[in-house]
Amino acid sequence: MTRYSLGMTFVDRVNVTLKAGNGGNGIVSFRRRFRTLGGPNGGDGGDGGGVILRASHDQNTLASFRYKKLLGAENGQPGLKEKRHGKSGADLEIAVPVGTVVMNRAGEILADLTVDGHRQLIARGGKGGYGNAHFVSSTRQAPQVAEKGDPGETLQLTLELKMIADVGIVGLPNAGKSTLLSVISNAKPEIADYPFTTLTPNLGVVDIDGQTSLLFADIPGLIEGASRGKGLGDEFLRHIERTSVLVHLIDLYSEDIAQAYKTIMRELADYKIDLSMRPQVVALTKADGLDKKNLQVALAKIKKIVPRGTLVIAVSSVSGQGIKELLRTVAKLVAKKKVQAGKKAAKAELPVIGLKEGEAIWHIQKTADGFLVSGKKIERFATRTDFNNYYGLQRLRDIMRKMGITAELERQGIEPGQKITIGQPSIGTVEY
Repeated sequence: MTRYSLGMTFVDRVNVTLKAGNGGNGIVSFRRRFRTLGGPNGGDGGDGGGVILRASHDQNTLASFRYKKLLGAENGQPGLKEKRHGKSGADLEIAVPVGTVVMNRAGEILADLTVDGHRQLIARGGKGGYGNAHFVSSTRQAPQVAEKGDPGETLQLTLELKMIADVGIVGLPNAGKSTLLSVISNAKPEIADYPFTTLTPNLGVVDIDGQTSLLFADIPGLIEGASRGKGLGDEFLRHIERTSVLVHLIDLYSEDIAQAYKTIMRELADYKIDLSMRPQVVALTKADGLDKKNLQVALAKIKKIVPRGTLVIAVSSVSGQGIKELLRTVAKLVAKKKVQAGKKAAKAELPVIGLKEGEAIWHIQKTADGFLVSGKKIERFATRTDFNNYYGLQRLRDIMRKMGITAELERQGIEPGQKITIGQPSIGTVEY
């Protein structure tokens, strides 16, 4: 059994910044010992470490990120003499709860960690720069140029925990959700006779028939307006997004059981994902305290307003009345839902991958004091260039010429002395 609570510090949504390590710089070095004119022997820089998220059942909450918002991997070390490679930075592996969704600030999903042990590289470390030994050729035997390492990726992300459960238990406060979970599983949620006893979601594994087990999630009580931010439940509705079936509990001692049902259905429908269409079983709780006649009246009243085919059953967590029937029905609905999901996945068409702009593509734009050159490949070379090194700038100019950028600048009328800015924001500037 897994419980998703940790005292009063249950946290299921945090903003973090992940910083991969920068690549180490290559170096310029020449072998002098025992040689009149030593050859180049500057080594390459080491690669920066990446940031990896790993799903773990040992983690129950995102609370560890509350006060540590910036997490970074190690930088790569600079290259060394004798063509020795700089040490690569160590990856940073971070354990997060199973069910964690990783999104960028635009709301795009980058990873969905739904399986224990699933590892996902989120931020890539920068590649180490080449030392001058890398640039030796038959025509260039004493290169005095080395590359800077690439910067590691820095990502501002939102981590959101969505429980992975087969069944979600919903209802108004004091409907008996926690009591039911404590009876059908070995979970130990807090139980009391006042509203909002449950302040954090709880999970419990339920044995159905000795062969089948399902994971149930008890969600804090919903109230009218929960989908718009009232009460506690709106914070936790996301945890039933993944559930296959809902068990909708209604307290038989409510002033108006029909209105209680409608209130919860309205909040489920108004959530950002319409949860009201999820298969559900409606259970009228605390049935052991009601006589047979009044119980039948209550059942008839609810059956008139629920969708056709929905099971309405009277249950009692104290006496066990209706519990076995409830669990068997839920198990059948979950099994049916999984079969449907499997067929849907099998029929799903492969997504059409649109044409992407090649890395070698570049663009030139006229500016007030010169020209702006942009493009993935040329910007990557510019990032690796030491703009204070004459030989480094000469190499960048050679690359621009080979890529056809210089010819296009000349066609557009560039004049000697004008500035060529690489990247926006600017990575560096070269004079023509």
